[in-house]
Amino acid sequence: MEFTNSSKFRKIPAMNKFKIFSGSSHPEFAKAVAKHLKVSLGKNTIKTFSCGEKYVKYDETFRGQEIFIVQTGRTGNMDNDMMELLFMIDAAKQSFAKSVHVILPYMPYSRQDKIHDPREGISARILAKMMSTAGADHVVTMHLHADQIQGFFDCPVDNLNPRKYLVDYFKKKKLKDIVVVSPDAGGAKDAKKFADALGVSIAILHKQRPEHNKSEVTHIVGDVKGKTPIIVDDMVDTGGSVIGAVKALVDNGAKKDVYLCATHAILSGDAQKNLVKAGLKEAVFTDSLPIEKPARNIKIIPMAPLFAEVMKNVVGNKSVSKLY
Repeated sequence: MEFTNSSKFRKIPAMNKFKIFSGSSHPEFAKAVAKHLKVSLGKNTIKTFSCGEKYVKYDETFRGQEIFIVQTGRTGNMDNDMMELLFMIDAAKQSFAKSVHVILPYMPYSRQDKIHDPREGISARILAKMMSTAGADHVVTMHLHADQIQGFFDCPVDNLNPRKYLVDYFKKKKLKDIVVVSPDAGGAKDAKKFADALGVSIAILHKQRPEHNKSEVTHIVGDVKGKTPIIVDDMVDTGGSVIGAVKALVDNGAKKDVYLCATHAILSGDAQKNLVKAGLKEAVFTDSLPIEKPARNIKIIPMAPLFAEVMKNVVGNKSVSKLY
């Protein structure tokens, strides 16, 4: 974009078009994104009053500029993080931001995307509507539990996929006789794409869920004998089902070096202990959520470069999909 003064034309650097602000959920991720873009994070104040209410204020002007708000949903604090995000969106709109872009690496409630049992709600739809109502003009998230969640929003959504980064990591390991394993039939499509990118075969675990956060593997479709399994999923919560998955794979002849690869490390309760107990060779996650004191077999793949490039292309009105 260019403008003229009385004497000459002067080109405005593209990076002056926007500012990045961080919520309190994942400041290290926001700093990494800003560092990749070679800009500083904007200054803002976030407080919690003694009664529990959140307070949000921007400490610098951005009238007429593009604003990016970086916030995720931390395990055990997702409701507070999302309320804080809504207040940040509203405050940005009230402060005359040109457009408000929400950078949401992990979207809470994404598993509650449809009605499984009578009298349930669709919580993912409610959260999406709240963000749109608060004033979000655009949401950039990653690996939604179900692609159709994008339809819950009243604004454009970029649903990024970290597959390229995760596949590259495993290519560098040069593992032999790999088989990519989907933990259930619902994840078979993603697992197939992952397997195709690695040029290997796929297997599917069939399991039953007697209750929330519990599952039992009943049988395996596909050949795993003598192969190195990589279990591919979108998220890991309690990690309890991983124990059963690893046991089922080894019992069916797979090599004992079993890998787990998932986008979102929710890791609630004893999840990290379960990942160690399962005997995984390695559990690979992105940094869409902060992981405090990761267990010895956890490997974290940074996503700041991907999000930074997406943000750069958004501001420059360029394609985003080609980046992933």
